Amino acid sequence: MTSITDDTSLPDAPAPTQGSPLATAHTQLASAVEILGYDAGQHQMLATPRREIHVAVPLRRDSGETVLFHGFRVQHNISRGPGKGGLRYAPGVDIDEVRALAMWMTWKCGIVDLPYGGAKGGVAIDPRDYSTAELERVTRRYTSEIMPMIGPDTDIMAPDMGTDEQTMAWVMDTYSVNRGYTIPAVVTGKPLAVGGSRGRGTATSAGIVHVTAAALEEAGVPLTDVTVAVQGFGKVGSHAAAIFAARGARVVAVSDQYGGLRNDAGIDVDRLFAHVGATGSVVGFDGADALSNNDLMGLEVDVLVPAAVEGVLDEDSAARVRARWVVEGANGPTTTGGDAVLARNGVTVVPDVLANAGGVVVSYFEWVQANQTYWWSEEEIADRLEQRMKSAFADVSALARRESISLRDAALVIGIKRTAEAHTTRGLYP
Repeated sequence: MTSITDDTSLPDAPAPTQGSPLATAHTQLASAVEILGYDAGQHQMLATPRREIHVAVPLRRDSGETVLFHGFRVQHNISRGPGKGGLRYAPGVDIDEVRALAMWMTWKCGIVDLPYGGAKGGVAIDPRDYSTAELERVTRRYTSEIMPMIGPDTDIMAPDMGTDEQTMAWVMDTYSVNRGYTIPAVVTGKPLAVGGSRGRGTATSAGIVHVTAAALEEAGVPLTDVTVAVQGFGKVGSHAAAIFAARGARVVAVSDQYGGLRNDAGIDVDRLFAHVGATGSVVGFDGADALSNNDLMGLEVDVLVPAAVEGVLDEDSAARVRARWVVEGANGPTTTGGDAVLARNGVTVVPDVLANAGGVVVSYFEWVQANQTYWWSEEEIADRLEQRMKSAFADVSALARRESISLRDAALVIGIKRTAEAHTTRGLYP
């Protein structure tokens, strides 16, 4: 039960829901296209995914019951190289969300100048409701269904929300078994034992801290002088909090889907990690006071890091923000309306397509290492990541100042222009 949609049928598709991730992505693209002066044809090419696949993913549960899930993979643009993007397991996954995430990945790869295009995949499943064996069967069936679209030179997956390095090992094994030999480069974010890279697990978080430090440096503010609130103590937010604390910033608030914490003197992030490991949530930690997610967004801190899901900063919640900088750890955490409110209130937003690009940067390093079958040291990876993130921030910031535009518009202009130039240079076939 596999259907492939080509470019030609997409322009007549229904418009995305207002305020949805795809609507936000389209609005951001339109703003950058206007700045760049592209015509309608170029705009449509940039807005339209190159390929999409929608698959049925049946699962025989441990109980013997059979249930069915829907899976998706979108390759938004492959003019600069193979598709690159995560695999998400979440109950709300749908084709429009995956389209938006794939589009953002295209621009992200252009901004940090990687030889990739943007892709994304997802299965509409809540992984918390299923056993490890069931998730393995879902992953292997999904991989088998989308196999014509993926490969180390065509489309390379990585972990995302609800998936991890073990998921990537299952994808790699399924793909390799069907090809008849081991192909580590078909995914990134794998365990070290099967060709993963050192530093990949914390790369997105480290990149967030690097660009935050660069933004603060431009304002003459040392990282050691700032307070930080992190919304979303998951894979990205938790490690970002730890790195911020290790570099001398004061992490005063964190939250997850169950609740939040506040300690104005600074949260002991190492102790909090142990608590979360034992209980599964930040709630109940004895080193801070309870705090709601909504209240965290309105704290008077220097840096707010939304690191959970899309759309948490809309017009209403953005109006409560009192941080000087918002550094987007999640994909699409700020809606178009929220962006306008933050700009009006003088809040500097370091956009997701730049701020959380550390993950794809080190994924690229992992892919290069796998293709060479030669692995780098953790120090080499950390140094190269820092250089890449600081260089990208410098390019974005310089353009923003020169053209008097926001960091988001500047980042998108860079990523979109590089993508469009590759497409134009290659030409149309036939």
